[in-house]
Order: sequence, then structure tokens, then C-alpha cells
Amino acid sequence: MANTKTLKRVAIVGSARIPFCRAYSGYMDETSLSMMSGALSGLVDKFDLKGQHIDEVMGGVVLNHARDFNIAREAALNAGLAPTTPGTTVQIACGTSLQAALMLGAKIASGEIESGIACGADSVSDSPIVFGPKFSKRMIKLSRAKSLGQKFGVFKGFGFGEVVPNAPSTSEPRTGLSMGQHCELMAREWNITREAQDELAWRSHINAANAYDEGFHDDLVVPHAGIVRDNNVRADSTLEKMATLKPSFDRRSGHGTLTAANSTPLTDGAAAVLLASEAWAKERGLPILGYLRAGAVSANDFAAGDGLLMAPTIAVSNMLRKEDLAFADFDFFELHEAFAAQALCTIKSFSDRAYNRKVLGREKVLGKIDVKKLNVKGSSVAYGHPFAATGARILGVTAKLLDDSKKRRALISVCTAGGQGVAAIVERA
Repeated sequence: MANTKTLKRVAIVGSARIPFCRAYSGYMDETSLSMMSGALSGLVDKFDLKGQHIDEVMGGVVLNHARDFNIAREAALNAGLAPTTPGTTVQIACGTSLQAALMLGAKIASGEIESGIACGADSVSDSPIVFGPKFSKRMIKLSRAKSLGQKFGVFKGFGFGEVVPNAPSTSEPRTGLSMGQHCELMAREWNITREAQDELAWRSHINAANAYDEGFHDDLVVPHAGIVRDNNVRADSTLEKMATLKPSFDRRSGHGTLTAANSTPLTDGAAAVLLASEAWAKERGLPILGYLRAGAVSANDFAAGDGLLMAPTIAVSNMLRKEDLAFADFDFFELHEAFAAQALCTIKSFSDRAYNRKVLGREKVLGKIDVKKLNVKGSSVAYGHPFAATGARILGVTAKLLDDSKKRRALISVCTAGGQGVAAIVERA
């Protein structure tokens, strides 16, 4: 007999995050675990969940230490949730916490669970330092050696070059290029100018600063380790200052356009979002800011030249096709800004006929995005980008934005390393 159970609506109760800090600044003594625990603690305090059971906490870290083998579970316990709360660690680069929200949302919709917390954290300041395979194998043999002679024998033929650590890298294994270098190629392909990138980055900072000034973040950002506010937002940012910076990823060709001003800085931070069924939230007197209506994940053949950070366009297109929606149906567009150029390439591709036909399988273009609807509270260039935390930050901002403005619908798009993308639709309650 077929199962005809009706899917439940997935409520977004609210979010909390700690301030984001540039790497090697405010969180030098923090770890991904301590920061994720801080964000979850903020959420627990905000919604009076101390000692309460949540059906699942799901999240992850991109720059993960071996010691954090299930960081979601440990952070949930640290935050004071009931010991019966399961924790699941996942990772899809920069889309980690948004993907976690979609996975939890599917479980809530199907009735498998009634509540869940999606979260993410990353610390560049506490990046894992890994030694090469030769020295690592020596250490394994040393841990198994029993006699003093066996222990000394482990170091036979040892050379000091073995202890030179492999520095953390954001280079793609299949191409050897960094994300910034890939984005330079995209900017060149799509004819994205330095001036356009600087303008988008400037607008991100101004919108973020205004959001702080108007109190938008007052109930979203919780203090952590003595930090009370993101330290990358620049209210005094100007296009003139931005124009003086030299390229960061292409310094030799004379054509580089990505700079420290129009790219996200390396960032430490954490964020979390509480999701639930309507019944679970209402039984506890909790607010419902909006609903997670749909989501999609995608990938492209970036190693063959598809554009490392262009995969979200596929996720967005597929999701809108399934939901029978168009750009005209959205009041806000929340596009993660890994780089200003990446956001501009994405926006330009949506109205490009050849790209829509060849890549998205559309005879009619998705269309243009009104800049007045784009990242109206600022985005990653301004706030920073702790890789796994960004999706939860954006989802929390989006839900509050819809609730505050009384608008109807918003679209989220997040690019990730590995030529992948995650997208979602949020609707107001």
C-alpha cells in the first residue's frame, strides 16, 4: 500500500551566531569547537532550550582537526542541550550549514524528526597542521613500538625535511589553482570589471554597516570571547580606497581584478539555525519567522573549464523549475559573496541566453536581479566567510529579513569549493 503521508512545513524558528573575525585577530585562542559551542549556546539561551532534547544537531567544519571527529555532537553537549540530542557532522565546503539545514528540513517534512539545528564553524587561525606521509607513518610506528630499541629504530634514516608541515591550502586538488585564481578566470570569461567588483563590495560593506546601525543584528549576534561585533565590516569603506589596492591572485599578467577589498577575507566564526515542525514550535510558544520551502545541490565539471564557482546557477535553475517559480516571484536574493566577481558572474549568467540554453537547459533566460533586492543587509565580503558557517548565517538573516519586512519570498545561493553549489527558497510565515 502506498504511503500518502502529507509533508509537513519546515519552520525556521530563528538563528544565532557569534561575531565573525578576520583570521589571526579576535579568535586566536579559539577553536572551531569552542566557536560552534558558542553559537549553539547563543541559540539555546535565545529560545530557552537548556537541558531540552533536540531531535538532531547537524553541522560541520571545513578546516577540521582529527580531534573533532564529531564536532556537532560535542558542541551540542557543550551548549547544554539534553544528552539525548544526537549530533551529525557533515561537510560540503562553503555550503555545509545550508546543506545541513536542507537535510534536517527533509527529515522534518517527512515526519522523521520534529526539531533540528543546522550549524557550522571554521577557524583559519586554528587550522590543522599536517605532516607529510613519511613522518606520519613514523609516528604511527612509534605509538606501536614497545621496547626502547624499537622506538629508536623508528627513526632510522630520519631527515629533518620530514617534519616540514604541509601548510593548509584552498587550492583545488584537480587543478592546483586556488579559489581566487579560478575566480580570476571566471571574471575574465564573463568580462567582469574591477570597477564593478569594487562597487558590489562597497555596497556590501555599506549595507552591513547600516544593518548594524538600525539594530538588525541585535538578536542575531551573540558575544563570544570578548568580541561583540564582526570586525571586518567597514562603514568608512570608499571606492577610492578600494581602487588603490593591488590584485591578490593574479599579480603578473596585468589583468588581475580580484583584490583584498573585493574578496572575502579569511575568517573565523560560527552560526546556527533552529528548524522545526509547526506543531513543535507552537507547542513551545516559539516564533516562526519563515519556512524553508525547497532546496537543491548541484555540481559542474569545473576541471574542464565550467567555472569553479558557477555551479549554484544550476541548483537555482533546477530548484525554480521544480517549484514552478521565476525571479519575479522573489522579493530578496541572498547570494553568498565568496568574491564580488563570483557574485557578478552568477548574476550575469542568469540573463545570458547562451548560458541558459547550454548549461541550464532553458530556452528563456532566468532574468536579471534588481540590485535593490540583492544582499540588502550586506553579505560575505563585508561580514567575512568562516566557510562552514556562512550558510547558517545567510539562512538566519533571510528568515529575519522576510519577517521584519513582511515580504513574501527570498532565494539563497551559495557557491562551494569543488565546483558545487547549494540553493534554497525561504518564505515568510
